[in-house]
Amino acid sequence: MTVQPVDLVATARIVQLKARLSSISSLTFHSRSGTGSTCGWSGEGQGSVVVTRHADDSVTFTEAGHFQLDSQPADSSTTPPRSLPFQNVFRWRPCRDHVALSHERRGPEAAVWLFDIVAADHEHGCDLISRKAHLCGNDRYRARMTFMDQGFDLEWTIRGPRKDEHLYYRYR
Repeated sequence: MTVQPVDLVATARIVQLKARLSSISSLTFHSRSGTGSTCGWSGEGQGSVVVTRHADDSVTFTEAGHFQLDSQPADSSTTPPRSLPFQNVFRWRPCRDHVALSHERRGPEAAVWLFDIVAADHEHGCDLISRKAHLCGNDRYRARMTFMDQGFDLEWTIRGPRKDEHLYYRYR
C-alpha cells in the first residue's frame, strides 16, 4: 500500500476554513442574471447566520434575511421595493483534503450534497474551489472561495439551459 503525500497547502487551507466557519454571523450577497438566464433574479440580499457545531466536527449555517430584487415597478415612488425573505441551511463537513458542502433547507434527513471544496491552484485566483460541478437536472453549480480578513467570499456560478446566474456571497 502506497501512502500519498499530504498536500500541506491544501491541508492548511482546509484548517483555515474550519477555523473561520465558527466566526461567521452575517452575510451579504448580490446575484446577477446573465444574458442566457430566464430567471431574472438579479438583486441584493443580507441576513444573519447562526452557526451550529456538531459532534462529527461539521458546522451548519442557518441563514435568514431579505433579498431585494433589482427590478421595480414603474412607479416605485408609491410602491415599496419588493423584498423577499430567504432562509437556507448549509452543512460544512471538514475532511483532511476537502470540505463537503451540503444543502439542508428541508432538514438533515433530506440533505442534498452539493460538492467537495478543495484547495485551488494559483491559476484560479482564489483559495478554494468546488472539485466538480454539482448537477441539478441540466444545471451546473460551481463555487470559488477567497479568504478575507473577517471571513470569506463565496462565488457561485450556475449554468444551464435556462440559467446563467452569478451569486457573490460575503460571509463575515
